[in-house]
Amino acid sequence: MSAETPAEPAGQFSRRRVQFRAWRGERPFWAGLFVMLAGLPIAYFPYAHLQVGHLTLAMATTAGAGSLIIGVLLVVLGFSLWFQKHVRTFAGIAAILLGLVSIPVSNIGGFLMGFLLALIGGAMAVAWAPGEPPAEEAREDDPATGGAPAAMDPDTTILKPVVGEPNDLSGTSPANGANGRHSAG
Repeated sequence: MSAETPAEPAGQFSRRRVQFRAWRGERPFWAGLFVMLAGLPIAYFPYAHLQVGHLTLAMATTAGAGSLIIGVLLVVLGFSLWFQKHVRTFAGIAAILLGLVSIPVSNIGGFLMGFLLALIGGAMAVAWAPGEPPAEEAREDDPATGGAPAAMDPDTTILKPVVGEPNDLSGTSPANGANGRHSAG
């Protein structure tokens, strides 16, 4: 592409990608993804059967229902992090606790995969903070006034010390430039 080539209008895919990027930036997206991914091995491994030739190895535990509940709760917490960002602290702490509970209940926390994903996602959810809105750019009309409106006289807005006269600390003396007004009002 050369400099003279006119820019083509953004296509549907480009617009959707930018919209998704903006949506993703307003919430703890990666924390929710890690928490959802943590629920999958925790819920899957207790119900999995490994075939070795004609031999079937069942990895089922007595707490298979507990593993399923923990896995489903982690997936639900991940979705809640995506769509209800105000519950991020609760969901993060709950994901960490469910990850810890999955160690004795679900084959060492889904063979440590689900446990570690739950800890990382929960910590990311607790640590996430909404971004600051972009600040308005400073006006560069007159750098000497420091952003004061143009109609304001800078000599009348600054209280200057009066030399040789007693300093009245009440703020109402015309000698110290207050013109009879209280400094608080």
